[in-house]
Amino acid sequence: MRFEHSVTVQAPAEQVWAIFSDVANWPEWTPTIESVERLDEGQIHLGARTRIRQPKLPVAVWEVTELVEGEYFEWVSRGPGIKTTGGHRVTQTPEGTVATSTIVQEGPLGWVFGRLLAKLTREYIALEGENLKKVSEQA
Repeated sequence: MRFEHSVTVQAPAEQVWAIFSDVANWPEWTPTIESVERLDEGQIHLGARTRIRQPKLPVAVWEVTELVEGEYFEWVSRGPGIKTTGGHRVTQTPEGTVATSTIVQEGPLGWVFGRLLAKLTREYIALEGENLKKVSEQA
């Protein structure tokens, strides 16, 4: 099951990327994240691992599996019967910077959890996008 949300931000792509990729500070600007614990040092990088607590969801450890600095990172969280992939993309356009979040749930239980959590997932990625827009435009 796949979910996607994009928002156009009136701020430079570098600024949006700096906020979007600084996962340790997500709890400061979005209520969909209760806490973040980086499990390694430094900026986000391939193999970086982060433990995230979100309201109404189980705690998850995410590992960065793909990274194009300044443009995109993808990370994966795994549980019994489910693999969840989160994508975070920043693209400069003539209208502004487009920030896109994706969630893809796969595996024997991926479809089930996707259906059960569809409303919450849509709400969370939309709220995250709107808050990213707000904090990026105020920076």
